[in-house]
Amino acid sequence: MKTAFFFLSLVLLAMSSSFAQKNTEFLQITTVESVVPGGLGRSRMISTGPDGKIEETKMENFFSLVGINFGNIKDNDQIVTTKLNSLAKEGWELMHVNSGVYGADKSTGIFVTRYVFRRPTAE
Repeated sequence: MKTAFFFLSLVLLAMSSSFAQKNTEFLQITTVESVVPGGLGRSRMISTGPDGKIEETKMENFFSLVGINFGNIKDNDQIVTTKLNSLAKEGWELMHVNSGVYGADKSTGIFVTRYVFRRPTAE
C-alpha cells in the first residue's frame, strides 16, 4: 500500500508539471488522520509551499478512549476548512483532491487526503 501512495504522488507530480505554465506556482496539503483505538495515533496536516517550506499542524485522532470521537472529527474539519478558506483568500485555486485509507489491520489505520493548489505568480 505504501508503494501505491508513492506511485500516486509521482503521478500527481507529473500531472502538476504537465499543467504548469511559466507563471504558475503550486502548493500541496496532506492531512493524515489516525484511526487508532484509544486515541494513541497521531494526526497532522502538512502544508508544502512553492518555496519548499513545510508547515505542520497538529490534528486530533478519530478515536478517543471510548471510541469514535465526533468532537475530534469536527475539530479536524474546522482546521482544514480554515486552511482552505485562507488559501482561497490568498488566490490559491484547488486543482485536485485525492484520498485513501491505509489499514494495518481491521482496527487501525490512517486516512490520508492530499490537496493540490495552484495560483498565478506575479512574474
